[in-house]
Amino acid sequence: MATGHIHPLSRVISEATHIFSEMGFTVEEGPYIETIANNFDTLNFPKDHPARDMQDSFFMEGELENMLRTHTTDVHARYIEQALKNQNDPPYRLVALGKVFRNEATDVTHEAEFFQVDGFVLEKGITLAHLKGTLQHFYSRLMGGNAEIRFRPSFFPFTEPSVEIDMRVMGDSVPEKLRGKWIEVMGAGMTHPNVIRNYGLDPSVWRGFAFGGGLDRVALLRWGIDDIRHMHSGDLRFINQF
Repeated sequence: MATGHIHPLSRVISEATHIFSEMGFTVEEGPYIETIANNFDTLNFPKDHPARDMQDSFFMEGELENMLRTHTTDVHARYIEQALKNQNDPPYRLVALGKVFRNEATDVTHEAEFFQVDGFVLEKGITLAHLKGTLQHFYSRLMGGNAEIRFRPSFFPFTEPSVEIDMRVMGDSVPEKLRGKWIEVMGAGMTHPNVIRNYGLDPSVWRGFAFGGGLDRVALLRWGIDDIRHMHSGDLRFINQF
């Protein structure tokens, strides 16, 4: 009898969930259809930000308030709103994993839909060093080696300062073509005071970091898959390889 095969994305999502749970993160999901307020406004996106344009995002036809979410960062606002309603103040540690949607042309490294992991920590005394240590542990576990993390300056509306995260993995179990090479894996930074304020909290008291990146590309790197479009093809010839 033929046996089933675990899709590489399902495996990455399951392992990421387990790793973050071990680090004390609450794991949450959210709806695919999100309000523009949660997707953009709460996260400090300016009204003229290009991500709000029709050519970058999918908006619901005939509606002015809803869209397909472009990141799982939208879950952060939902989580904090419910926590404050239940009189549960920070500290918070949350990670959200799920499918997101971008209106962009597809090629071997880009898809209009993909899976993303977004997380944040909000408490007193948080620094970039805590962010670096968290991600270094995560990628070391996920990639099966010793991961190094480096920061490059960047810009995102919801973090200040903002950084791009590069990862380099060493170890005998790491695929040879990845071993020792710096690879961009996600964006991150210290949570912008405006975002903390939009969450209904005082940024002079609470500090935090946030991070977000695609899981499809992690699967590409881990198993040497040459085209991201295979991930959502439903082709059993692809899945049966795993």
